[in-house]
Amino acid sequence: MSTPTDEHEQGIWLTQEAHDRLKAELDQLVAARPAMSAEINARREEGDLRENGGYHAAKDEQGKQEARIRQLTDLLRKARVGEPPTSATSAELGTVITIRFKGDDDTEKFLLGSREIAGTTELTVYSPESALGAAIMGKKPGTTVTYQAPNGRDLTVEVVAVEPFIP
Repeated sequence: MSTPTDEHEQGIWLTQEAHDRLKAELDQLVAARPAMSAEINARREEGDLRENGGYHAAKDEQGKQEARIRQLTDLLRKARVGEPPTSATSAELGTVITIRFKGDDDTEKFLLGSREIAGTTELTVYSPESALGAAIMGKKPGTTVTYQAPNGRDLTVEVVAVEPFIP
C-alpha cells in the first residue's frame, strides 16, 4: 500500500462514476468546438466588432469552454480511477474525515478527494491541495494540527475519525 504522500504525488483519486461524468463533459465540449467557431464567424459577419456584443459574448464563451477543456484534460490525465480504500487508519485520498476545530464541540465530516467528486456525494469535499486537506493528509485520529487558512488566520483542528468512503 502506498503512503498518503505517494498517493498525493500520483494524482487525483476519482470514482469511476466521477471519471465517466467528467469524460462525457470533456467529449461534449470538444464536440461543440465547431459549433462555437461557426457562432463566432456568424457574429463577426454582423459588422463592426467594437460594438458587436454578440461577437464578444461568443468569444468569452469560447474562452470559458477552452479553459474547461484544458482543466478537464489535465484532471483526467492525472486521475487515478478506482474504488475508495476499504479500510482507513489515516487521512488519505478517498477517505471520510471527521474533525473538530479547537474551541468547538461540534464535529464536521468531509471527503478528502477531488472536488470533481462533489456531484456524487452529499458530503463536502476537500481537496488535498486545500489548506485543511494538506494539513491533515496522513494524520491519524487523535492528531491535532494547526494550519493557516486562506484568510491568513491560524486554525487548529483535531482529526477525530477516519473511515473509508462508501459512494
